[in-house]
Amino acid sequence: MEKTIVATGKTIDLAIEAALTQLGLDRDSVSVEVLSQAKSGFLGLGAQPAKIQVTYEAPDPAPKVALSSASRSKPKAEKKPEAPKAEPKPEAPKVEKKAEAPRKEREPKPEKKVEAHKADPKTYAPAEPGSVEEKIEQFLKGLLAHMNSDAVPHAWKGEGNNYYVEFTGEDLGYLIGRRGDTLDALQHLCNYTINRGVEGRIRINVDAEEYRRKREDSLSRYARKKAQQVLKNRRRTTLEPMNAYERHVIHSALQEMDNITTHSTGTEPNRRVVIEYVR
Repeated sequence: MEKTIVATGKTIDLAIEAALTQLGLDRDSVSVEVLSQAKSGFLGLGAQPAKIQVTYEAPDPAPKVALSSASRSKPKAEKKPEAPKAEPKPEAPKVEKKAEAPRKEREPKPEKKVEAHKADPKTYAPAEPGSVEEKIEQFLKGLLAHMNSDAVPHAWKGEGNNYYVEFTGEDLGYLIGRRGDTLDALQHLCNYTINRGVEGRIRINVDAEEYRRKREDSLSRYARKKAQQVLKNRRRTTLEPMNAYERHVIHSALQEMDNITTHSTGTEPNRRVVIEYVR
């Protein structure tokens, strides 16, 4: 059963965070619609908080079992009179049992030690001097130094003009950022800088802790769930604002689904995906 609540906050993000805390849900389990943006007012006068409407799935209430009229009007069974107690029989003489030999306690079997299987760490080939991979790694190392990060970039060439970069080290969540914002910024800067000194257009994909793959899986599940709601209600739904990469994942996940079409609406950074029912 679909339910909605309305939440407010100083910003859209704070309003969403307040709603998720109230519902005890994560971001991928709800759909957010912005009702009004926050207004600062003049000298603090007339200020208004941001207002959103959050839609989520709640379990259907269990049906109550009504008692039938026959069961309500059924008279209680009358108690039968107790039969007279029989006189106790004389006890037979007790026969002494022979003392049993004490049982030998079984020695506990030694526990088998199960060694946990640890996945082998990935190995990366060093970049060749003067190669595009080396230029990518050198540029990202300079950015990481300014960010006071000890992460290490490893670059390799994929198919065609695609290059991939994986960060290794500790505290990689700092490089990923909220919903991958920092990772996207690093990727954008790297693509812009490296393409200035290379013939032909190349595409650089930057990742850490397989965030891209995990995010794609999460968005695909979210898209299919919202599409099933559209099929059930035969009403279109508009998702929350997403960047171009996230919108592409949504479109790809639903492009072969029957009776479903998707398109984008709005302007950046508030461009959204619309999931619509078609016959």
